[in-house]
Amino acid sequence: MGLLFVWLRPVVPLLRDEQGTTAAVASLHSTGLAAGALIGASAFPQLVRRLGRGSVLWLSLAGVAGAVVVLCAFEVLPATLAAAVLVSTFGTMVVTGVNAALADHHGTGATAAISEANAVAAGAGVVAPIVIGLSVSAGFGWRPGIAVVVGLIALVALVGFLFRVRLPSLVAEPTLHQVRRPLPRSYWLAWAMLSATGSVEVCLSLWAADVLRTHAGMSPGAASATVAAIVGGMFAGRLVGSALARRVAAVPLLLGALGISVIGFAIFWLSPVAWVAAAGLMVLGVGNAMHYPSACRWRSPWPTGSATARRPTPCTRRRSASASPRSSWAGWPTGWGRTARSC
Repeated sequence: MGLLFVWLRPVVPLLRDEQGTTAAVASLHSTGLAAGALIGASAFPQLVRRLGRGSVLWLSLAGVAGAVVVLCAFEVLPATLAAAVLVSTFGTMVVTGVNAALADHHGTGATAAISEANAVAAGAGVVAPIVIGLSVSAGFGWRPGIAVVVGLIALVALVGFLFRVRLPSLVAEPTLHQVRRPLPRSYWLAWAMLSATGSVEVCLSLWAADVLRTHAGMSPGAASATVAAIVGGMFAGRLVGSALARRVAAVPLLLGALGISVIGFAIFWLSPVAWVAAAGLMVLGVGNAMHYPSACRWRSPWPTGSATARRPTPCTRRRSASASPRSSWAGWPTGWGRTARSC
């Protein structure tokens, strides 16, 4: 689903051109993504208790496919906004369920397993902007590129059916007196840090292609494809960062990642040369790769690999929720800024 979100965000500037709206109006799609993430994070635990994790995961995948069909089939703004909400709602439930299944399956090795899964997702996400860029450059528009997601979901369903894949069963639920205790101040500080740093990734994925078009003179297709530099940098950063995380504490690692992000953003923003700006995006992606893992390590109030840490508790639901507002408050003001600058 990380692949899907990377697939969707470079489409926003193209939707703006197609619908004839301003950047501010187009950035409402980021607000839709945020709203969907809040809905998905809140609904997932209740649905799992009623239907079971496996059923919720398969239904969520079907919901994502249906939302992509709506996005591709309709051009009007209300339909694309609704599709953004649905994609994020079902996508958030898929991500939450997959992470929980990995944690239950790998036990004390859950942190490494989830980091490796994120690295693989980032690596696969490199393909997304390139496919969309090639589709636009070939004159087919962005729809065939994003419709590939439906085919990938169908392939996953086919493999799961043929090989009779079964998800790990839920671990025994801890008693209430073990879970209901105040979260430490460090948790809330890291929660705020994650909301702030996450906005960098959202703003870049939404508007980096637009900046490349206006600052570096790139074509729409080439600019959309160049966004892959961010994901490529994140792929490299996750691979290196997973090794560093075993030797470096969370706070120094996060500060170092922030420093790398600042350097990469300066190169990207100040350079009018396309390849230099793309190099800056890659450096920025390397830094961004460790924002989320470092903040999650910093704020976890339970030991890594414990049953409590692996379950969708209020702590983990707040983790998903902290990632949702960043899509809204980061994407929309940036869209207003792009609109004001073009006036």
